[in-house]
Formats: sequence, C-alpha cells, structure tokens
Amino acid sequence: MLNNKNIIVLGGFGKIGFATVKEILNNNGKVLIVDKINKVLKKEIKSKNKNLEILNLDILENKSMEKIINFAKRKFITIDGFVNAFYPKSKKWGTHFEKLNIKYLKEDISNQLAIPIIISQRIILFYLKQGFGNLINISSIQGSNNPKFEHYKNLNMTSPIEYSAIKSATISYSKYLAKLYKKKNIRINIVSPGGIEDNQNIKFKKRYVADCNSKGLLEGRDIAKTIVFLLSDNSKYINGQNIIVDDGWSL
Repeated sequence: MLNNKNIIVLGGFGKIGFATVKEILNNNGKVLIVDKINKVLKKEIKSKNKNLEILNLDILENKSMEKIINFAKRKFITIDGFVNAFYPKSKKWGTHFEKLNIKYLKEDISNQLAIPIIISQRIILFYLKQGFGNLINISSIQGSNNPKFEHYKNLNMTSPIEYSAIKSATISYSKYLAKLYKKKNIRINIVSPGGIEDNQNIKFKKRYVADCNSKGLLEGRDIAKTIVFLLSDNSKYINGQNIIVDDGWSL
C-alpha cells in the first residue's frame, strides 16, 4: 500500500508507534523510528527488516527536529510522511484535578502541546521546500468527548483534565494547519484512538467494554492500520480530518 514511501515515526517504540512501524513495513514502506532505544523491541524488528532505520534521540533535546530531518534526508532523501506518536509524561501525570500542581501541569502542556506544534512547524517547513508531504498527529477520543467518569469511580485512576485539553487542542491546531496550507500538496490529519490496553484495573476494563461495540480497550495494531491508510495514496483526498477509532465508545 505504501510503495516504498519514506515515513518517520516519532515515538516509534511506544504502543501505537511500534505497531505503526510494523504495519508500515508490512505494507512495503520504509520507516525511521525516532525514540529512545528500546533494546527488546529493537531486537524484535531490526533483524527482520532492511527498510528500517533507528535514530536514538530524545525529542525534548535542543534542535532535535533538525537532527531528525537531516538524518532522514541522508537515509531517504525524501520524507513522504511523518507520524507524531510522541507521548512524554511528567512524573505527576494522572493526578486528580483537585491535586494538580502548576509545575507539572506546565510541563505536560509544554511537552505534549507546545513542542508538538513546533514539531509540526519544522516538518511542514521541510515539506514546503520538498513540494509535498503528509503529517499525522495522534489525539484521543478525549479530545472530542468528555470522559465517562463512572468508569473510574472508586478506582485509583482518572482521565486527567490536561489530557482532554491537550488532545482537544491537537485536533484544533491540526485542522488549522490543514486549512492554512491549502493547495500546498500537504495533507494533515488526526487519528483519535479509544483507550489502549495497558494492564488496567479489571473493574475498569469491564466498565469500559460495556460502552463499546465489541472489543473494548484496543491494541496498537488496531490503530496502526488506520494510520497506514492515511499515509497511503488511498486516502489522497482526506485532509484536515479527525478519524476516531474507538470500537463505538463515543456513540
């Protein structure tokens, strides 16, 4: 489906990112993982694929996007697509609203919203010079829907307010950019996953699946196929859209 397209996956060793990398390779694409090295996952995938490059880098480092683009240009020459699956969290991530600390709130908003906007800026500037490109940002069902607070009742977990704010803004700025670069041969879309399986509390899982159509919590590979579709020419005229993949949770 990807016909040797060159794709960068930022956060390529995360749950969604790594599944996306494998799906890109399965569809004849070439991929650059940008992330801190995960030795187990690197060993799993590197020995099997000649179309894979890995850049061990912390995106929070100074001038990281310049390093990424220069590395990709040396390896691939062109960059057809960029998937931002980068998801840094402060050590106080997941704090209940009443106990929010301004220091960590600022850190999360900066790392999950301000920096991704700059990441978008840098890759779009490259695309403008190149003459084409495709950018996919990852939001969430919480970006367009309120949490179902009953799922968290009497459990030591929550859906943070800053998560809703950040993911809502991700949809907003992505649509803004898609409109801003109209007729520039640049596509910008958003994928909003439902909850991802991560060893959550059993009671939470039961409550969650009750509001879905079949599976409930999803896995990275359930999201990756939609991302690859958006990277492909099969979605050539899809631009500025928020694609929800949530097994009916938001119905």
